Amino acid sequence: MIIRGVRRLFPGLSLIIGLAVICVAVHLTGDLLVENALTEALVYMVMVVGLWVFVGNSGIISFGHVSFAMVGAYASAWQTCCLAMRGVFMPGLPDWLLHADVPVVVAALLAATLAAAYAAISGVAIMRFGTFSAPIGLLSLLFVTKTVYENWTEVTAGQSSIVGLPLYVDVWTALGVACLAIVLAHLYKVSAHGLRLQATREDQAAARASGVVVWRERMIAYVLSAFLFAIGGILYGHFLGTLAVSEFWLDMTFLTLAMLVVGGMRSLTGAVVGTLVVSAIRELLRAGEQGFDIAGTTVAAPQGTQEIALAAILLAILIFRPLGLLGDRELGIPPLT
Repeated sequence: MIIRGVRRLFPGLSLIIGLAVICVAVHLTGDLLVENALTEALVYMVMVVGLWVFVGNSGIISFGHVSFAMVGAYASAWQTCCLAMRGVFMPGLPDWLLHADVPVVVAALLAATLAAAYAAISGVAIMRFGTFSAPIGLLSLLFVTKTVYENWTEVTAGQSSIVGLPLYVDVWTALGVACLAIVLAHLYKVSAHGLRLQATREDQAAARASGVVVWRERMIAYVLSAFLFAIGGILYGHFLGTLAVSEFWLDMTFLTLAMLVVGGMRSLTGAVVGTLVVSAIRELLRAGEQGFDIAGTTVAAPQGTQEIALAAILLAILIFRPLGLLGDRELGIPPLT
């Protein structure tokens, strides 16, 4: 019985232990640039794990989850941005919010809950769409959200950047939140709701015939996914210390999807591994664009190499490994013989 319970929890626990080992090893090197890059990777991991909760279990590709990162990040800024700057950038906020000083943890939970509520409202229609039409609906949601936030100047500063956010996200904060996201995602996957949604992914007609209410199961995963993705967006804002609507657009959409596809959309382990792999490649390409000094000569890759290389890698994965590096495999305890 104990072995069965450990085996059930092992994938999530093993990922957490592996991430902790990586963070400790990087911290011990004392290289702040590498530690900063790992922190950013862990922030993206929270978003990718959140994306996996919906995409991996439902089989529906989402181009709209960045909307929830945007909603969450700005809702957190409304509560935690420097009081002196809040009235300058967001004078349209109500007085009680202009002068509020909410603890960052409470602000993050409230902001993510707002994003989840936004998902619940939009999901009433979108989750009833077909498997092929839902991605278009989600992409439309992203366009609508971005347009509103770009023009809601009194509350979001429009196309200008908001500065003065508390910089509380370090490698340990990002690691802790990433571990919590992995635990929640794993518990959802093995729950009755997760298993029912996976059944709709494999054979929707058979799942319906078995009594599964498809739109309801999609909605549950969609709202949980939005909450986790919003937490990632909140961390991202407080990691940079500044917010701009342009940050939450197609670049982030493509990057998070690439991380998920590279690792394997059907695997939580794949979501984690894909994030680490793509983040490492990004850092190498970023360093290449900045240039290396070879025998007194600076050699640099052309600007835009990062995007082109990531697109090429994603294309290669889709051709040669359609299910990603790990497919649908999870880390597990081998059977006793």
